[in-house]
Amino acid sequence: MELTPVLEKFILHWGEMGTRWGVNRTVAQIHAVLFASPRPMTADELASTLSVARSNVSISLRELQAWRLVKVVHVMGDRKDHYEAVKDVWEMLHIILEERKSREIDPTLTVLRECVVEAELEPQVDDETEQRIAEMLEFFEIMTTWYDQVRRMPKPTLTKFLKLGDKLMKLVG
Repeated sequence: MELTPVLEKFILHWGEMGTRWGVNRTVAQIHAVLFASPRPMTADELASTLSVARSNVSISLRELQAWRLVKVVHVMGDRKDHYEAVKDVWEMLHIILEERKSREIDPTLTVLRECVVEAELEPQVDDETEQRIAEMLEFFEIMTTWYDQVRRMPKPTLTKFLKLGDKLMKLVG
């Protein structure tokens, strides 16, 4: 794949942002290449495009597949696996949020619930600590409920909801 200056800028930035989001730079750059590519690409093409080791590409592709952001596709007449990224940005965001929720938020909710129960049973836990943990649990539960409601919105409704911005704030006070 020939990298234009704009595409190179996008790929480099996506890689940099990936590191800020806790994702390996190469993983994010491969995602950017596949997202921008008009056709599925092989691992060899990705390695060549980004000038990275083929082994690094394979590991990165497995991670992207685990995140459900990239899938294997087959091209007629070619025995090699080709890869393509989810192209719809709304779907991509939905997948990332779902994966992060299941990997980060759900385990945190489980531990917070356990801590609240255990804190009530342990006399050495002071009331202030118990209250703070309970408040954090309540916050996570409210945000999870809100997320589940928003996630079920059809895309046109969600788009309208997000565009409301300050109007929504004025409506609810």
